[in-house]
Amino acid sequence: MIRVSNVRASLTESLPRLMQRIADLTGWKDVVSVKVAKRSVDARNKRNIHFLYAFDVCVSGNEREHIENCPYRDVSLVFEEPYLPPVWRCGGLRPVVVGAGPAGMMAALALAEAGARPIVLERGKPVSERRADVRLFWETGRLDPSSNVQFGEGGAGTFSDGKLNTGIKKDAFTRKVLDEFVAAGAPEEILWQAKPHVGTDKLAVVVRNLREKIISLGGEYRFETRLTDIGVREGALKTLRTEAADGKIEEFAADAVVLAVGHSARDTFEMLLNRGVTMLQKPFSVGVRIEHPQSLINRAQYGNERPPKGLGAADYKLAVHLKNGRSVYTFCMCPGGEVVAAASEAGRLVTNGMSEFARDKANANSAFLVGVTPEDFGSNHPLAGVEFQRRIEEAAFRAGGGGYKAPVQRVGDLLEKRESRSLGRVVPSYRPGVEPSDLRAVLPSFAVEAIREALKEADKKLKGFADGDAVLTAAETRSSSPVRMVRDADAMQSVSVAGLYPCGEGAGYAGGIMSAAADGLKCAAKVCEAGD
Repeated sequence: MIRVSNVRASLTESLPRLMQRIADLTGWKDVVSVKVAKRSVDARNKRNIHFLYAFDVCVSGNEREHIENCPYRDVSLVFEEPYLPPVWRCGGLRPVVVGAGPAGMMAALALAEAGARPIVLERGKPVSERRADVRLFWETGRLDPSSNVQFGEGGAGTFSDGKLNTGIKKDAFTRKVLDEFVAAGAPEEILWQAKPHVGTDKLAVVVRNLREKIISLGGEYRFETRLTDIGVREGALKTLRTEAADGKIEEFAADAVVLAVGHSARDTFEMLLNRGVTMLQKPFSVGVRIEHPQSLINRAQYGNERPPKGLGAADYKLAVHLKNGRSVYTFCMCPGGEVVAAASEAGRLVTNGMSEFARDKANANSAFLVGVTPEDFGSNHPLAGVEFQRRIEEAAFRAGGGGYKAPVQRVGDLLEKRESRSLGRVVPSYRPGVEPSDLRAVLPSFAVEAIREALKEADKKLKGFADGDAVLTAAETRSSSPVRMVRDADAMQSVSVAGLYPCGEGAGYAGGIMSAAADGLKCAAKVCEAGD
């Protein structure tokens, strides 16, 4: 195909009419088909905000000759690498997938399509029941350690903005993920948006439909079933032990397991380490959720408190590199969303951000994070990063006064180094409630100082970011896994336990829905290769 890039369009121009312009723009008379490849927003000039499109065009003649003779110069050949589904040729044991988040879900789908009839183990509940448990937690502060924002069908990404943009290479695997999401009910526009998102409300539908497809292809789900042990002999996986919610314990033979447990399966990390699975400490980030009125972000990005017709709520992405070598950056920005309680352990408080597809809530929020390294953990133990997270989460729980109320501080108070005793015009969205506090009682002193310094610098990039009434809610600690389960680069198996395929975000090989899902597909292909 030929990629025609940087085609400007007004915010209201219809897509069919725009696609008809391609022949006039290029001079090509033998256009067979046109499809949107990408759409982004150019808001550099607030008085002339417009879309930039890229189109993939099929022509009946020689593509290179069309490019050479084209009066529009921003054209190039593109080659789409096809997704090659794996083929299961092993007649032995059924493969097992541990975890039903993005990595596990897509691994299970690929294995099911290959004819492998995978067994999916998930400690949490199906997505509809899980959503009910999460709502109850937000309303009452009663936490279910096995069914919450971190654990359950769909993984942590189910309660997020559902962003599908990624920093990894866009290839056949990422395209497969997007295609499957659309087939399962996601909006078709995610195939070509520069910053695609699904929204937490639509993600629940997608997750359920993908499960039904996996089951229709011979897969099996075992919900409320936690992996408690693995049996290893002569460096190879032999058995799994599980425990169900009713206390039933089962042990069964297994020689191929995709381990997609997510970044919060701390008990599983400990068990695997005790069974000889090689793990390393990994850098990650900690910080807060910063919350502004969405109208403030719209004004900073669009020049108006209301989004222009054709655009939704404005977003942002910021990074500040401090003189001391620390980096502070925004992550998982949720336009028109809310800050949510995301704890998974009793007495430890965690926050996250979430938006529905419409992004129509009053506030915008984002994680505002400080990078931390193993040197900050205070120990060489592989799980020292977990304990570092836990100390912050316990401090946040105490500062909030218990009951999973979150400690909050006005940006103005943080900048002036004083405790917040009341809040301003920004009403925090976090449930089950908040407590004005001093974040110096929650985060390490270096993190608080980094956030204070970075707020001033970020305000130079996004006017109003350091608004005194903006609210900081603690603590954000689960942006990525604190460990990496070392795997062979080619076979994608654990370097210490053959047959174990550490996968996705929890294993330290992904950083979001898309990268985790793509990693799941790749691991599934390796499982099939090993079974040949």
